[in-house]
Amino acid sequence: MKAIVVSELGAPDVLKLQETAVPEIAPNQVLIRVQAISVNFADIKSRQGQYHGTAASEAFIPGLDCAGEIAEIGSEVTRFRKGQRVMAFPKEGSYAEFVKADEVLTFPVPDELPIETAAASLTVGITAYNVIRKMAQLEPGETILIHAAAGGVGSTAIQLARHFGAGTIIGTAGSGEKTVMAKEFGADHAINYRTQDFAAIVNGLTDGRGADVILDTVGGENFEKSMDCLAPFGRIISFGHANEGSVPGRIKTTDLHSSCRSVIGYSTGTYRKHRPEFLHEAAEEITKLMLEGSLNIVISKRYPLAAAAKAHAHIESRKSFGKVLLLP
Repeated sequence: MKAIVVSELGAPDVLKLQETAVPEIAPNQVLIRVQAISVNFADIKSRQGQYHGTAASEAFIPGLDCAGEIAEIGSEVTRFRKGQRVMAFPKEGSYAEFVKADEVLTFPVPDELPIETAAASLTVGITAYNVIRKMAQLEPGETILIHAAAGGVGSTAIQLARHFGAGTIIGTAGSGEKTVMAKEFGADHAINYRTQDFAAIVNGLTDGRGADVILDTVGGENFEKSMDCLAPFGRIISFGHANEGSVPGRIKTTDLHSSCRSVIGYSTGTYRKHRPEFLHEAAEEITKLMLEGSLNIVISKRYPLAAAAKAHAHIESRKSFGKVLLLP
């Protein structure tokens, strides 16, 4: 089979199409014939050696998630059958024509749901659902600030925040075009963080109180500025470091206890590894919302698998929005 292999860390051109062996599955795994692959920002960080769990000294197939048809099932698998449409978090990367996935990290795709939509939805849908519902526990009427609001997670989070009753939704993005898109996705206000002081604007929009919930995938200085507009009893969810160099943000404990504010960490990857069952509720709910028409996963570009480097370069240009797919 063909797969994208990273043998050395670096720029997009380290993504090489190679012939590799079809994976052999364990008794608790399924073999999936891949039909669509989601490109996530974590894939770029992994290629650069800045994603947790990446071993810089070993060649690997990148990619977090995909969708396709089951080609083979292990002897202990009970939830799936050969030929069934599924989406999954593969065991050893998703940029390939065939992947193996644990049964617990494989999810059914209803016939009514396009396979490309399923592939695009898994990481961003589960992540957005969990940070809003499980981590932040957004209450109806609360104000939420969503960073990177035009991206895959951000555009999904805007829609879910609206669905779950947010009072005011504020998004940030890195260009005027992306702020327009954030509003099209459903944000009430959109701020260009490159040219505007988002903390000051958020405080102005909330009469000085700040946002009750802040979703931060950027880290670094962005995280630190977010603390300047986090309301009393507010929750900031840190679930990524998309800034250049993956620079961490810093916090003082004096910013927390007297104001009853919280900083909560989240990683879908860590839950995949240590508590995979935790992801099932989110996958089921996201699928239901897509079928109901309450959630639209925006796919902005599609590339053939062999053009993975072009897909990465497009996302790194910061001009992408919604989701980007690879098609084997």
